Amino acid sequence: MRSRTKIFVLMFLSSFQLLGQDIRFSQFYASPLYSNPAFTGTTLEHRFVMNYRNQWPSIPGSFQSFQASYDYNADVINSGFGLVMSRQEAGSFGLTTNTVAFTYAYRFRLNRSLYLQPGLKFGYSIRGIDFNKLVFNDQLESKNTTTLDVDAFGDDNVSYPDINAGVLLYAANYWVSASMNHINEPNQSLLGDESFSALPMKFTFQSGYRFKLSGPLVKRLSAKDITVALHYETQKKFDQLDLGAYYNHEPFVFGFWYRGIPMFKRYEAGIANNDAFIILVGYSVPDRNLRIGYSYDVTVSRLISETGGAHEFSLIYEFASKRKKRKSRKFIVPCAKF
Repeated sequence: MRSRTKIFVLMFLSSFQLLGQDIRFSQFYASPLYSNPAFTGTTLEHRFVMNYRNQWPSIPGSFQSFQASYDYNADVINSGFGLVMSRQEAGSFGLTTNTVAFTYAYRFRLNRSLYLQPGLKFGYSIRGIDFNKLVFNDQLESKNTTTLDVDAFGDDNVSYPDINAGVLLYAANYWVSASMNHINEPNQSLLGDESFSALPMKFTFQSGYRFKLSGPLVKRLSAKDITVALHYETQKKFDQLDLGAYYNHEPFVFGFWYRGIPMFKRYEAGIANNDAFIILVGYSVPDRNLRIGYSYDVTVSRLISETGGAHEFSLIYEFASKRKKRKSRKFIVPCAKF
């Protein structure tokens, strides 16, 4: 009886997993190593990043994502090295995914101002469920806080390797990048059935251009530049497109984004593919090499009255020796940092 209960619960939860996809950060340039391993080392020398996202807080069991990363620019050997740790919590029954990954990128100089940088990421993930958060029939009948079936589950975590690769092309004012994630399409099923819940491959494309502002008025207002960018992801039948811009007015950065593909894709007949407007505010702490960002997703889809949007925070700290500050400016990708 207990084995039947276990199989039934795991089948239900595994079928639910099919609806879950990768972490989606609105501040994707504030999570560069997660977005594309080719961004590893695109900093002066050292970079620490922390990200937190609370998606749809008005819905019970909302999606929460945590991430921390560090990368180092070893310009002497034209390389970047990085470490990424992430955790995703989804649903009311404690479905969690913990991942640790190592990244590496190598920089090729194509001409005086153009660079090509391929990157690799090798990760290892552990996914599991907290069965103590489930309620069983015998608990409802006896009104007990524990179930007689809890011992039948044991440790049902699943672990798997994860392989990712990407490439980045950039110059002083523009960049183009693409990445392939989950190249090995690892099995993440709690039942061990590969055909039941393989993690599908994900393709990501990013591009943007930075317009430098000039003139006496701009100088007086401490305005620096405007950066326009796009971010596209596709994973099996799911995809999303983010279009937007950043306005850099030191020490502040303001951003506005739209997520959706209304012109080319519909949920169903008569219903456009609109997801959210994203509003971002960033602040750079003077002389501290510290940047703090906050963004809010304003839902505009059919879930507009249900989700509560999404809150996202980022913290980026960079530092380098004086020699590296003078020498390594050319390695900085012009994309926004939030």
